[in-house]
Amino acid sequence: MSKIIGVLGGMGPEATADLFAKIIHATPAISDQEHLRIIIDNNPQIPDRTAAIMGQGPNPLPLLVDTANNLVRAGAEFLIMPCHTAHYYYEELQKNCPVPILNMIEESVRQACEAISLLHRIGLLASRGTIIAGLYDGIFNKRGVEVLTPRGEQLEQIMEVIYGVKEGRPRGELKPLWRPVVDDLLQRNIQALILGCTELPLVIDAAEIAVPVLDPTNILAQRAVEYARNNEG
Repeated sequence: MSKIIGVLGGMGPEATADLFAKIIHATPAISDQEHLRIIIDNNPQIPDRTAAIMGQGPNPLPLLVDTANNLVRAGAEFLIMPCHTAHYYYEELQKNCPVPILNMIEESVRQACEAISLLHRIGLLASRGTIIAGLYDGIFNKRGVEVLTPRGEQLEQIMEVIYGVKEGRPRGELKPLWRPVVDDLLQRNIQALILGCTELPLVIDAAEIAVPVLDPTNILAQRAVEYARNNEG
């Protein structure tokens, strides 16, 4: 029997739906019955993670723990969490959750280092909270990889893109915000680019970018399918 996947979602809802769709597409199934059982708690009441990290909002950890344990009570055998910034609380969340939680950031770093030959410089588009907390830097730096992020007002532009997706703004309206930031990172000789916020794959077209683009939502979906089908742990 495959393991039951629990999705700690709602951060934001469209990113959660994107993960669900990518799990379906990553599953080698030819009938309904061959797909995986997935339990989703789409909890948009979880406080803003970036605001909390910046000391400007309530701590989301208690509601993250409550939501995780709600999934466990519903039958989830392991969890995935489609929010990079929420991984700031990963260790405490795992301590308070009785089932494994796959770490999207660790999985993405591993995939990047395996996929990009001689990787030593990577670009990262992410929320202010993810960047300030160094969630990717700490793991990449251990592998000898430098992480380059948006500079100055560019970070504000990426934050506007992220919240623009949450607000439902037209994708074409957001492109003039992210495109110059990507171009600047390309000029800084990045070898690849990570879309380090789950809203960004919903608006950024990887085909328009001259280096490999990694979508951690898709990486997490593929890893979740593998974990569930292999009945690991």
